[in-house]
Amino acid sequence: MEVGQMRRQWVDYIKSMFMEGFLDGQFLQLQQLQDENNPEFVFEVVSLFFDDSERILKDLSFAVDQQSIDFKKVDAHVHQFKGSSASIGAQRVKNSCVAFRNFCEEQNIDACRRCLQQVKQEYLLVKNKLETLLRLEQQIVAAGGSIPMMELN
Repeated sequence: MEVGQMRRQWVDYIKSMFMEGFLDGQFLQLQQLQDENNPEFVFEVVSLFFDDSERILKDLSFAVDQQSIDFKKVDAHVHQFKGSSASIGAQRVKNSCVAFRNFCEEQNIDACRRCLQQVKQEYLLVKNKLETLLRLEQQIVAAGGSIPMMELN
């Protein structure tokens, strides 16, 4: 596949991620911080998000599975996950965390458990989509192209 075609595919793919609500403008702001001095910036930030998310979700699962749930601890984990999701523009994950925090406040165990599953699902969806996007970026760069700059209209 030639570079122009890969770049068009990248643009279409990222547009679909915005239209489906997976990403918001924060992701574009991250991209604008990437330049020739730091060409791996977005990849590094997204990789850190994946690592942090795996740890937070593990901690959250453990906290929610306790006989006596410490809702303050659960809420702290959800708050942290919401912040890291917001920082890379993972909008649907962030929104799921907002609902989760409301149920923590109400100390609703069943709703918290359902929200945990929802948050995990949204995370896996956005992780899969971001991995695909990053692979496409690597292919573009390997073929001698550059990553297009997107702007929100």
